[in-house]
Amino acid sequence: MATAVERFDEKARHAFERIGRTEVYLGELLRHPVYTRFLHWMVALFFFLALFSGFGVYLPWLFRWFTPLFGGGPLARQLHPWFGLFFVFFFGLQTLNWIRPMAWTKADTNWMRNIKGVVSGEDKLEPPDTGFFNAGQKAMFWEIVVGCVLYLITGIILWAGARTFGRWPVAISYILHDISALIMLGGIFIHIYLSTIGEPGTFQAMTRGSVSESWAWTFHPKWYKEVTGRDPRQAYEEALQKRKD
Repeated sequence: MATAVERFDEKARHAFERIGRTEVYLGELLRHPVYTRFLHWMVALFFFLALFSGFGVYLPWLFRWFTPLFGGGPLARQLHPWFGLFFVFFFGLQTLNWIRPMAWTKADTNWMRNIKGVVSGEDKLEPPDTGFFNAGQKAMFWEIVVGCVLYLITGIILWAGARTFGRWPVAISYILHDISALIMLGGIFIHIYLSTIGEPGTFQAMTRGSVSESWAWTFHPKWYKEVTGRDPRQAYEEALQKRKD
């Protein structure tokens, strides 16, 4: 199964590299190829389309101003499940794309134990065993995986309605669907903050596909060492010395 996934993912990467390209300049490292960036923005697009249409349909007393964006309430109601299906579909492809680097390790458990130092900024560099993704990113990824499964199950029940599944499954599905959406929305807000203000230089990874070496040794030192063969702490100290000179 893993081999089949890897073959599919590799073919997709090559196909998209023929369509677009990623330019990496001096002092930068390749972070995300075209295929990964495409999946990321498709996931983001359909998440917000599903979110806004869902808010307009299920909370019209508060978000009725969303429904005109989708042609009115009835059309928004028809489009919402399709937006959700596309969101799950593209995130499913992203899951295949990231299944290996998102595997939980002992280093991630240690990262979580030291989360106070990471969040407070006391530590200038991430722990030296932080690889391509840190534990926070992995936790969010797996939360979305669980959320997608929950969306799919509850969404089908809500789509088919009480005539097919009965009143209680529909009522429970409404609650689980909404709670999952709110949890995921909270995670998305954190993600947006960290990819812009919280960790400057991160946003470039999903627009141009590359990051600066200083970003790499700061936030993902183990990955930096794997790619360059250089010690991240030494690279950091050399950069500090150059600034002083």
